[in-house]
Amino acid sequence: MDILGTPYVADERDIAEPVSFSPQLPQNDALIAIGHIFEIAGSNAQAVFDAAILGQLADHADNCVAMAGQIGGFVKVRVSRMWLIASIRTLALQGADGDRIVATLDFLGEGDDDQLTHQMRHFRRGVTRYPTPGTAICPVSAPEMQQVFAADSRPHFEVGTIYPTEDIRGSIYLDGLLGRHFALLGSTGTGKSTAAALILHKICAMAPNGHIVMIDPHGEYSAAFKNVGALFDVNNLALPYWMMNFEEHCEVFITSDGAERQRDGDILAKCLLAARAKNRLGSEIPRLTVDSPVPYLLSDLTNIIQQEMGKMDRAGDSTPYMRLKNKIDEIRADPRYNFMFSGMLVSDTMADFIAKIFRMPGEGRPISIIDVSSVPSNITSTVVSVLSRLVFDYAIWSRNEPQRPILLVCEEAHRYIPSDRVTGDSAVRKVLERIAKEGRKYGVSLGLITQRPSDLAEGVLSQCGTIIAMRLNNDRDQAMVRAAMPEGARGFLDSIPALRNRECVICGEGVAIPMRVALDTLAAEKRPASGDPSFASLWRDQGGEAEILNRVVHRWRHQGR
Repeated sequence: MDILGTPYVADERDIAEPVSFSPQLPQNDALIAIGHIFEIAGSNAQAVFDAAILGQLADHADNCVAMAGQIGGFVKVRVSRMWLIASIRTLALQGADGDRIVATLDFLGEGDDDQLTHQMRHFRRGVTRYPTPGTAICPVSAPEMQQVFAADSRPHFEVGTIYPTEDIRGSIYLDGLLGRHFALLGSTGTGKSTAAALILHKICAMAPNGHIVMIDPHGEYSAAFKNVGALFDVNNLALPYWMMNFEEHCEVFITSDGAERQRDGDILAKCLLAARAKNRLGSEIPRLTVDSPVPYLLSDLTNIIQQEMGKMDRAGDSTPYMRLKNKIDEIRADPRYNFMFSGMLVSDTMADFIAKIFRMPGEGRPISIIDVSSVPSNITSTVVSVLSRLVFDYAIWSRNEPQRPILLVCEEAHRYIPSDRVTGDSAVRKVLERIAKEGRKYGVSLGLITQRPSDLAEGVLSQCGTIIAMRLNNDRDQAMVRAAMPEGARGFLDSIPALRNRECVICGEGVAIPMRVALDTLAAEKRPASGDPSFASLWRDQGGEAEILNRVVHRWRHQGR
């Protein structure tokens, strides 16, 4: 008899107390008994497959059925009047003749059994009833896969094609993705930046009145969002220095360490509070603090430091005052800092700045791309800290107003939320960790993009409800993702090192069930400027080097692009 008429029957070579059975099911292409379950756990099961039947299935016309015996393939198990759907995590050869294959299955969900066709319908996540050892296993057909991955009525967008199919679409639920934060992970060169641009373009298309702020450390994304976003860099950001809180002031103005840093901080706190109080707005606030976002003049701050220094009896006591004053004067005189420390940024423009950066109103451009690649490296973290804290503070103080949720996306997130073994606490790390832990309560969503998840602060990745994992080559990174992924998705982890470019595994709140997806191709004008240079072709070019060098040196000296 051919494969469609050959039911599977367990025999003495099976393991774990072999159970004989003969499934009474119509023998169509999705009801072939390819094996049986011999051990059950809470979220997974151990099964034994017939190697000969799987070999015949490999050439089946239905690609989903053909994948039933491969890693990442899907199978189903009948329980009462329901079908349980499971994915295959591991495969191992058993038996003296090598004709039995032992597999680990991860249960994903269940659906009703159509009494006429015995196909699954109305798939739902979770398991309410478990099979017993000896229950037959069947492959999942393409129509059933459509049921499994069909999006419901919740707002969603499609990002690619489900593996191993060619036409079943993978969808992400907008509220599930943003309501619990998300992380996009992948080694360099796997298409991570393009994947981020694809997801953000889909979100912008769904929510043209949204509020998205993206921190772009390499200047890649301006090219991708020039038509749908507001683009900011050092030339037009105009970030007022007085919006910094005291901790951020310390990071910029204090250069000492140890006990001297504490003393410098005490002096700065006293003088900064006095400078803020000189502003009319500051004098009207009954509880003015060093953290209050009240405008002040840098000249007022240095004058107050000078006055306090004049009160010192001994020359040695004036050293910390001189250190602070010299640092402030140095920053004021450096043209690289004009985007933040210009004398033109003293007026009270807080509401206008927030409206501009947070896209309120969006005017059809719901995303702000903030290119910090030209920001001096020693204050880049401070700039990101100010922007991130403004997002969080706005959400806190606007709780009695009509809600405007904000998505904050951080590219190269490991630079700003580093692990304890990399560096100590910083202002940007504290605010981003707080957003990760508390942001969803206030309507702030965090999107983390990184190539080194193992360098992220411990616990931050576990706060992300949706994980989008592209290929990761480092064992430590894989271990970090394994710890953060929900139990039902861990079967997909073994495929992460083998993913192709522009493939990813998505699991968590943003999807109905974990899935492996081949991402859609973005139009050229929507891609970030992150392509790898072709050494083979570019090194054939020559000529015009003198003009190139002159232009580069001019921009280098003038700190402009």
